[in-house]
Amino acid sequence: MNNFIKYMYCISIDDKILHKILDLNYIPVGLGDAKFSSDWITDKILINISEKNKYYGEYTFHYFFWKNLLKEIPENEWVGFCGYRRFWKNKNMSQSNNKITDQVIKEIPEEWNDYETIIGDKLDVRGLKWSKVMKYGKLAILRNPKAIFNEKYRNIKFHFDMFHGNGILDKAIELLNHNDKIKFYEYINNKNSFNQGNMFVTRSKKIMNEYYSVLFEWLEKCENIFGFKLEGYGKTRIYAFLAERFLSYWFKENTKYLEWPVLFHDLRK
Repeated sequence: MNNFIKYMYCISIDDKILHKILDLNYIPVGLGDAKFSSDWITDKILINISEKNKYYGEYTFHYFFWKNLLKEIPENEWVGFCGYRRFWKNKNMSQSNNKITDQVIKEIPEEWNDYETIIGDKLDVRGLKWSKVMKYGKLAILRNPKAIFNEKYRNIKFHFDMFHGNGILDKAIELLNHNDKIKFYEYINNKNSFNQGNMFVTRSKKIMNEYYSVLFEWLEKCENIFGFKLEGYGKTRIYAFLAERFLSYWFKENTKYLEWPVLFHDLRK
């Protein structure tokens, strides 16, 4: 490894774990209703959409970053995002070492130098337990009956319909520009996995600006259909879930990317 990563933003809803984030040499970002000290970056100042955090999740910070911080980042500097429960894994560290400060990336791996962007490893949606399919997916099965007996038909679209509402993803895709509408629709129908966590790392300000421009224009249009009278975890954060699937598609379609393992570790424990 080489080159200390200067701009790794770690997003949290709990102000009590500040010291743990600082121990990682990451930049602490506080979102939600908790009161954060001045040691945190929050999305409640300058140009922001912090009032949408309940529905947008980490993307209220991404919006804040885009509008206020991106212009201050030097060119060709790696910038990354993680959360208090999901981190970029240090692949060179032995699994027997359970210290979180050693298990996560601190420096830029040499492997990254041949790529523009890093995205999280895949979450396969085919391996759902039958009990979950029957509990959450009855309506999704009616729209895609082949998924009952054949896992290959349990695609991204089927998975989204199960957990976030039948037809919501279809309605949202209709609001995209023509090119993305066609390609994203093909993506969710033909793929059985997506890149998890709403996480990415890139060294291109141009890529970030293009991604945020398309994404937030799209999500704003989606608000006109789905609004904010949303109940239940699967629907309340609908804009974050839409963004997660779109991130997986957009970075693969528009950048030279590398998939990288995500480490699950809750800093609150």
